[in-house]
Amino acid sequence: MKIVFMGTPDFAVPTLDALSRSEFQVACVVTQPDRPKGRGQAVRFPPVKQFALERGIPVLQPEKVNAPDFIEVLRGLAPDLVVVVAFGQILNPRVLAVPRHFCLNLHASLLPKYRGAAPINRAIVNGERETGATTMKMDAAMDTGDILLTQVVPIKDSDNAQTLHDTLSAAGADLVLETVRRLERGTLASTPQDPAQATYAAKLKKEDGLICWEKSARQIRDLVRGLEPWPGAYAFYKSLRIRICEAETAPGDPGDEPGSVVRVSDYGIEVGTGQGRAVITRLQPESKKPMPAKSFLQGHPLRKGDRFESHSGQPSTK
Repeated sequence: MKIVFMGTPDFAVPTLDALSRSEFQVACVVTQPDRPKGRGQAVRFPPVKQFALERGIPVLQPEKVNAPDFIEVLRGLAPDLVVVVAFGQILNPRVLAVPRHFCLNLHASLLPKYRGAAPINRAIVNGERETGATTMKMDAAMDTGDILLTQVVPIKDSDNAQTLHDTLSAAGADLVLETVRRLERGTLASTPQDPAQATYAAKLKKEDGLICWEKSARQIRDLVRGLEPWPGAYAFYKSLRIRICEAETAPGDPGDEPGSVVRVSDYGIEVGTGQGRAVITRLQPESKKPMPAKSFLQGHPLRKGDRFESHSGQPSTK
């Protein structure tokens, strides 16, 4: 089977790796154009491109995958299947019609739950105990195509968005390979999604990380986990923006006030919430590196009654 692979970030690399080592032919890789990144704005290759070059797989980087001239290039490749993993551009019906079979997409949720751009983060933030990977036939809408195979993955209490990303990336690679093999054997079946069960995982924004201390300690902990490493959960202490990198939960007392420091130790900073206490164990002040609570307390000797706020206390510049 001749495959064209479309993908861009780290999440897509294990699937490309699995396909490139399989019995199938990866004719070429299609990925996003090189972009400047980081403080120096140096132009960097997308991770999928870097991997493809190391394996000697041809790479195409169209600015617009739906451009008529690029569609003609795809047609010239005559792929049996197009495999899409976190590519970053929406494919129009003309692109979807190119392969002999269909365009196959890997999505990091148990569809139809968490359609959209941030399924891993939203699942953790919402306190889900399990998620998974789904392969589907692509159609013209967002993550609405017929389901092919699914793999359930538990969400551990120790997981954050990065660790779950890595787990799902590996599980998804195996799932795609099994899907393609069943397709070749003629044993692959598809199931339409139930729109009534659909939920949407909206793209993340930095402001999504602002902590509301009136929520429960568990909800705050899940927000921290779900937004780590990006965009990060945060609050303000004396107008200083503090990113909360790791947090746990502890029982609270009736007198605890949301956002108020109720106990300080080398292990963590206990903060009152709407229910229970959030124990901040790792945090990052503005312009500093992440540090354990003990290190933060050496420069900021917090006391009972000090407050973490949901606003900076500074006048708006808008």
